[in-house]
Amino acid sequence: MERCLKPETIELVNALLDRQNELCGMEESIHRCVRILADAFAGGNKLLLCGNGGSCADCDHIAGELLKGFLKKRPIPDTMKKELEERYGDEGLRIAASLQCGLPAISLCTHSAAISAFANDVDPEYVYAQQVLAYGKEGDILLAISTSGNAKNVNAAVKTAKAMGLLTIGLTGSIGGQLARNADLVLAAPCAETNWIQEYHLMIYHLLCAAVEEELFDS
Repeated sequence: MERCLKPETIELVNALLDRQNELCGMEESIHRCVRILADAFAGGNKLLLCGNGGSCADCDHIAGELLKGFLKKRPIPDTMKKELEERYGDEGLRIAASLQCGLPAISLCTHSAAISAFANDVDPEYVYAQQVLAYGKEGDILLAISTSGNAKNVNAAVKTAKAMGLLTIGLTGSIGGQLARNADLVLAAPCAETNWIQEYHLMIYHLLCAAVEEELFDS
């Protein structure tokens, strides 16, 4: 059964579309993306991310917004607080008061030793595909970012992910390139200039992070 988005989540989406009318054509795709991500996290699955250059930085940014509170504080469950207190007393309470519920998102761009080793020993075109193979499992999501849609290492990761049973989301520009053909769901910024695409991407993925958080956590 398809997830019915909360009214508060719909409001978040509408607020962005009201500010950026040129994104209105993406409403259905954004809703679907939020459902996919929220269902995956709720089911115990994780998000993998890959991209190059500015898109690499975006991957790290997205992972950072998801692993801790973004617009909400996300306090940890009472059962976890109690366990920490029983084990460690006052120190456990301090730990519990500081921790926030996180969503498992892994940027495949950050593991420099593994990336450089594989690029040197095997083939740099498949540095992300290799990590998808190592980290991914059926039910996980791969968010692949390429402004042109034609980054070879990103598309190789998408193809590997699909062969493993992961659902793939492509974040790209209006041209879309190979990524638009390879990904299961495509979010295409409505322009073709790299710097403008990246500015739209920031708005889009901030919205996705906020909307998923709204779906999964109480105020």
